[in-house]
Amino acid sequence: MSSGQIRLLSLVRREVNRFMKIKRQTIGGPLLETFLYISVFGAALGSRIHHVHGYRYIVFVIPGLIMMAWATNAFANNSSSILQQKFTRSIDDQLSSPASPLELLTGFTLGGFIRGFGVALLTFIVSVVLVSLPVREPLVLIPSLVLVGIFFAQFGVLVGVRAEQFDDVALYQTFMLQPLIFLGGVFYSASLLPQPFQTLTHFNPVYYMIALVRYGFIGYRETNIAWSFVLLGLATVALCAWNFRIFIRGRYLRS
Repeated sequence: MSSGQIRLLSLVRREVNRFMKIKRQTIGGPLLETFLYISVFGAALGSRIHHVHGYRYIVFVIPGLIMMAWATNAFANNSSSILQQKFTRSIDDQLSSPASPLELLTGFTLGGFIRGFGVALLTFIVSVVLVSLPVREPLVLIPSLVLVGIFFAQFGVLVGVRAEQFDDVALYQTFMLQPLIFLGGVFYSASLLPQPFQTLTHFNPVYYMIALVRYGFIGYRETNIAWSFVLLGLATVALCAWNFRIFIRGRYLRS
């Protein structure tokens, strides 16, 4: 194993250990939240809205919940981790270490990615047990979820780097991330919305992410799958390049 691989594994292990020390908050809390969504929308609304486009309502909703769990946890982990290290100035030690900017960025990214993956995987297991969630298109689902995880992990890095206080992170999460996810079609199909809301939904980038994941699970196609995948890939690459430039220059990394 090379020295670069050892440095990267050490950075990733540090991030994983950080959120596993408070796993009731970082894993248990989000998992309970997702379970409540499944219970409320499955039991309450599911009894009134039986089917959407030929699928049971709860089965139609769960793919979006899995994507939401991965996205919000990847974002929350990285934004809070970097901001906390800026406040305690422990990030200065990492910046002055032999680790390259790419290794530092990859370490932070994988930390949030792993946390999001853990919560999403547990949500998937619960969903399979409770409602027999299918996986119709795994060759679309797996790369789509990977790109979603990387995108929101990178977005968390960007927000954590740019934030000056914890209120800034809460501002992004409350007024940007959550509205985009909830209005992206997690709990409904955009095709059922009246105009102009149906058209406005197509300007929401999260809508295409949810459409990809939903297609991967249940096979329902609401957008052009190839085009949505290309857009998601380009957005992820662009965000990675932006963050990499920030880490190279070291700007905003010191509080």
